[in-house]
Amino acid sequence: MADRIRITNVSKSFRTVEAVRNASLTVQTGQVVLIIGPSGSGKSTLLRCVNRLETATSGEIWIDDQLVTDPKGNIRQIREEVGMVFQNFNLFPHLTALQNIALSPRKVKGIPRAQAEERARVLLTRVGLAEKEDSYPDQLSGGQQQRVAIARALAMDPKVMLFDEPTSALDPEMIKEVLDVMLSLAAEGMTMLVVSHEMGFARAAADLVVFMDQGEIIETGTPEQLFDSPKEERTRRFLKHIL
Repeated sequence: MADRIRITNVSKSFRTVEAVRNASLTVQTGQVVLIIGPSGSGKSTLLRCVNRLETATSGEIWIDDQLVTDPKGNIRQIREEVGMVFQNFNLFPHLTALQNIALSPRKVKGIPRAQAEERARVLLTRVGLAEKEDSYPDQLSGGQQQRVAIARALAMDPKVMLFDEPTSALDPEMIKEVLDVMLSLAAEGMTMLVVSHEMGFARAAADLVVFMDQGEIIETGTPEQLFDSPKEERTRRFLKHIL
């Protein structure tokens, strides 16, 4: 299987704080990789470096043969190929679900409105919201808004999907509907890098689990290896709190 994402010796500093320290990780095409760790461990910062929402202080990140960390690189092209779903849904409140999904393909790729909206309808059906195309964000539950956000990211036909704690702002009864969409994406072979503490999702879909602490990647393994027999004491201490 080919490497889709290669993170090599990446560090990210904010003034005196080193948020990510010398992190290296490879995600193969079609793999689902889950990053876990305590608050402030650098998980989200590392994720945001992958599509240059944050600029790495040092190290290299590659997506296929494209060097993301090249300051002269085409950032727009990178972001077209890397879909991102945030903790907060970031939908445009004045646009319907359909319009939110169709906007980027129209504005960024120049796809005609009718074609973009037809694709948006297909994606709304895919995330179980076909009947909500004319609804505005404030008419949708949190889980529904997050599913629209996933559909919006998919509308750009990304090679990679990044999820930054996609269920942490949701009520417990809404978490499953979002995880079900993510599970279906995983089953279809989407390459996914996910920051989350949803252990059920990890066991069901993750090929690899990465534990970060204090900006460092401490341990990497399959869900069974990491959850059932972690090698590092820091991993064991963390898992005691969440399992």
